Amino acid sequence: MNDLNIRKTGRAGRITFTRQQALNALTHEMALAIHQALDEWRADPAVDLVVIDAEGERAFCAGGDIAAVYRGGLEGNHQIGRDFFRDEYLMNAAIADYPKPVVALMQGFVMGGGVGVGGHASDRIVGDTTQIAMPESTIGLIPDVGGTWLLARAPGRIGEYLMLTSDRMGAGDAIHAGFADYYLPESDWPALIAQLETTGSTSVIHGQTPPPAPLADRDLSAFGGETVADIVTALEAAGDQAALKPIRRNSPLSMAAGLAMVRAARADQRIQDSLAREFRFTYRATEMGDFVEGVRAQIIDKDRNPKWHADASAAHVGAMLAPLGADELNWEDKA
Repeated sequence: MNDLNIRKTGRAGRITFTRQQALNALTHEMALAIHQALDEWRADPAVDLVVIDAEGERAFCAGGDIAAVYRGGLEGNHQIGRDFFRDEYLMNAAIADYPKPVVALMQGFVMGGGVGVGGHASDRIVGDTTQIAMPESTIGLIPDVGGTWLLARAPGRIGEYLMLTSDRMGAGDAIHAGFADYYLPESDWPALIAQLETTGSTSVIHGQTPPPAPLADRDLSAFGGETVADIVTALEAAGDQAALKPIRRNSPLSMAAGLAMVRAARADQRIQDSLAREFRFTYRATEMGDFVEGVRAQIIDKDRNPKWHADASAAHVGAMLAPLGADELNWEDKA
């Protein structure tokens, strides 16, 4: 596959994104290839750990390549998206539960599908160019790929804040919010990878003091409101225009559902529970949500002027998150 370089070097299984002209966006085929490699290395005695990195300075992985999902939804073929999301989520869970260490080195843009690959690794390294975000509300989706699991475990109301505003985190904030573990200047990464390949041990990872984490000092109490409307009211009272601007721009349904999902994920015992809930929304997103219009406005036509139409009521959020019956994402016999 031209989009990934999958190989074994020394004691390490290596997965490198090589699609830098597309900001290493994750396709369906790439998700399947990553999962297959992990399966092959699971019991391979020659592989002590897995290293996931990316070529190019601009992005580790800027998200999922959802062009095919968009075209399918436009044509009324919703199965394309359902198949992609299902296989992607199975891969995300495989990384999260992998029996060997998985080291992810995440530079540049790490968004959506990129968080689903790097954010669930056992050892997550960020640098000075790292920009991590879950901006799905801008395209009529919700933080998926296990994003609600991560957001739910961020301190205080950071999870609600990031979900509603799609704000980006640098290295300091990413570590504070629980999306990364180590800060290391990117110039040091090649030497670290060489050590990982030689030793097969994560004991060679030594992070440096991370940059400041502005989110740690920010008053996010407004994001404790019960509904999006309550949060908006509190932000208006506080005069927080920086937070209000993206909230007024993003999909109302996506934000209402995302808020409910982040809070529900706080009670989840395992990432699979969060992924199954996310799949209920994304399964229906092209048919019953704002996804097609959001992608049109942000990615296809780039007019940045979406005409949101989906019902954002509590009843419709409930319908979007209702169990899928035979199509439910279940985990029996799936690694």
